[in-house]
Amino acid sequence: MEYILGVRFRCSKKIFYFKTTDFDYCVGDGVICKTVNSVEFGEVVLILNLDDFNKKNLILDELNVLLRKATEKDINKNEENKKQEKKAFEIAESSIKKYNLNMKLVGAYYSFDRVKVILFFTSNERVDFRALLKRLAYLLHVRVELRQIGIRDAAKIVSGIGICGRPFCCATFLTDFHHVTIKMAKEQNLSLNPRKISGCCGKLMCCLKYEQNAYAFLNKVCPKIGATVMSPDGEGVILNGNPLIGKYRLKIDTPYGSTERVFNRESLKIIKNNNDKK
Repeated sequence: MEYILGVRFRCSKKIFYFKTTDFDYCVGDGVICKTVNSVEFGEVVLILNLDDFNKKNLILDELNVLLRKATEKDINKNEENKKQEKKAFEIAESSIKKYNLNMKLVGAYYSFDRVKVILFFTSNERVDFRALLKRLAYLLHVRVELRQIGIRDAAKIVSGIGICGRPFCCATFLTDFHHVTIKMAKEQNLSLNPRKISGCCGKLMCCLKYEQNAYAFLNKVCPKIGATVMSPDGEGVILNGNPLIGKYRLKIDTPYGSTERVFNRESLKIIKNNNDKK
């Protein structure tokens, strides 16, 4: 029987899929894979049978080849590579200062076979790092690749704790960055204060996307602020509300003056909706 292994490499949160007939794998196992440019150490994060794989419309990675399950020797070598990455980072950082380049080093990554090292950096401008590249190749004795990345990718590599108290989503389970807009914050009735809706990277928080479909649906079927509705206590106007919990505060005019009351969404009937959401 054929199985599909979902493998994730340290240099990328994306999951690559490999076909195998050997079921001697468990989630968390290390594996050795041959990629287009080098040999890499990966971790099994998902195991599917062929039918489930086809139902999910996932794409099998045919360019890379699953070589074997990682041995104890492979695991030790991978740990040694991590130590070498710290040394490479320090050497690269001191070299950047030597050439006075306007770039911030974010991380270093050695391929498993140690034929190349990738150095990730951020910069607000184009950087001429040709002299730096020659120096690093001489000092590290491997092929060096300098890769400029964006601020969100830098946050993924560095990681940290978000305002929710949990590790960054991009550094744990997100495989791709979703398109996030200020419109999502408006539809979710959130404060538009940049400090409250932006992540540590300075961009809009990725989690604004998680509940967006639910809010978009509820905002279509639920009464909007300023809508005229019929409640059990008479006709009123929506002052504010929470579409998720389904409670709305109404202003109701009575012979004795206006009053404010809270009702469940199910008890309200829309008379005239307000298309202009405030």
